[in-house]
Amino acid sequence: MKEALFYHKLGDNKVKCDLCPHFCSISEHNRGICGVRENQAGTLYSLVYGKIVAASIDPIEKKPLFHFLPGSRSYSISTVGCNFRCDFCQNYGISQSPRERQLIEGEEVTPEAIVASAVNNQCASISYTYTEPTIYFEFAYDTARLVKEKGLKNIFVTNGFIAEPPLRMIAPYLDAANVDLKSFRDEYYHKICGGKLEPVLAALKLYKKLKIWIEVTTLIIPGLNDSKQELKDIADFIKKELGAEVPWHVSAFYPTYKMTDRPPTPPETLLKAREIGLKAGLKYVYGGNLNIPGSEDTICPKCKKDLIVRSGFEVIRNQIKEGKCSHCGERIDGIWV
Repeated sequence: MKEALFYHKLGDNKVKCDLCPHFCSISEHNRGICGVRENQAGTLYSLVYGKIVAASIDPIEKKPLFHFLPGSRSYSISTVGCNFRCDFCQNYGISQSPRERQLIEGEEVTPEAIVASAVNNQCASISYTYTEPTIYFEFAYDTARLVKEKGLKNIFVTNGFIAEPPLRMIAPYLDAANVDLKSFRDEYYHKICGGKLEPVLAALKLYKKLKIWIEVTTLIIPGLNDSKQELKDIADFIKKELGAEVPWHVSAFYPTYKMTDRPPTPPETLLKAREIGLKAGLKYVYGGNLNIPGSEDTICPKCKKDLIVRSGFEVIRNQIKEGKCSHCGERIDGIWV
């Protein structure tokens, strides 16, 4: 265990966690909503520091990040736990185990060992992913500082539910993030995810202000967040508040966990979402989780030529040279080297 960052004492051995916008008030011997931060005798501890439950080498496209070191590999890690409880979570076996089974699993690993594994496997980055990196902030932070010393990049794959001070603290070491914008309705966040919309929007704007490269993902679920109006609201927010250059990934849903009563997302819904995003003025909109020819390719916003052709998580062809379109010279937004 490690004493947590971002909390304060309330008296009577109670503490208040300041890490994420739940701002849990935690009595002695109890845990926060995430299930991995526990009050022991008036001190808040992280129960997952260095307890890695998943580690693998992924293509960067799996995060998904399409405009950040395309074709590279990212050493991807996670602990158990999450500050959301999404009914459709595909990693619920590890994200919800502390909450549902009071189980803290994981192999003891040091930040130094994580960085060494990334270097030895010729990975260009380390991704904090699979569950929610915010809830294992202390370990992610210590690891991220070492990563920068080795010249590698750091990536958060996140639900965006983080308070401002911790995001500002890790920002100097964070190079990119894929942030889920699950819906543009607070009711959806409350009912389906156990969270709130506004803090996610605030975090997205702060990521942008802090000059961290961001890409946004929306999992489109039939009958819940697939209306034309809601998709337009999301696209308009990205365009107006984050910038037309921020890529938007619209991904297909498959029934899982507590949400097996809805059908998978049909291809035409992703095509509709892409059209809405492009019509709203976004430069780059990608369809994910379905094999729709061309939906994952990067197109030059000026000359409309194919620049990066992808198949699944594999880059088939990359014609971006020094951050520019090799056909017309247009600057293509992203981190390319």
